[in-house]
Amino acid sequence: MTFEVVRADDPRCAVLEAAGYTVVGESWGARLHDPDPVKLEQVVRRATGVVVHELGPSYAEALHALEQANEADYPYTPATQRTVGSLETIRELWTTGRVFGALDGDRLVAATTISLIGTRGETGFTSVLAGYRRRGIGQAVKALSILTLYAEGVRLFGTGGAALNDASLGANLALGYVVEERWRSYAPPAD
Repeated sequence: MTFEVVRADDPRCAVLEAAGYTVVGESWGARLHDPDPVKLEQVVRRATGVVVHELGPSYAEALHALEQANEADYPYTPATQRTVGSLETIRELWTTGRVFGALDGDRLVAATTISLIGTRGETGFTSVLAGYRRRGIGQAVKALSILTLYAEGVRLFGTGGAALNDASLGANLALGYVVEERWRSYAPPAD
């Protein structure tokens, strides 16, 4: 099935809906302009019981295991899909960007990836193991990724996600992101 992914403020939405297309998913894109390093440092410090830091490629197997454990929990929309893939796919994350994580002892319990797209730091995904959610750990790893790139001169950051993932949206808004765009995914009319 071919889906149409259209920005929510695009006049084509009304045209598609009049033609019988159905909204099957919604997503958002947000930007963080000139982040507040003091606020972000507080977020990192609030993550108790874990150690948050940048991860090197030696963590590829641990990240792959974390992602496999969380794969079924990622919300699906045609515009926001997360397929973990192979261990080699995970290893490639270090060639295209950077990885930050939270460790409880030796166990990787949260991670985020960030890459530079032009002058913008763009989050690829943020993943938190089920038993560690709603404790600010996902926010902490993301905050550290922003702080690290901020120290290197980056001043604009981007992220996004599925509209039905309220926790992700709330965590990003708390970090200072502002939703700048919303998207609708349409399925064509049934034959």
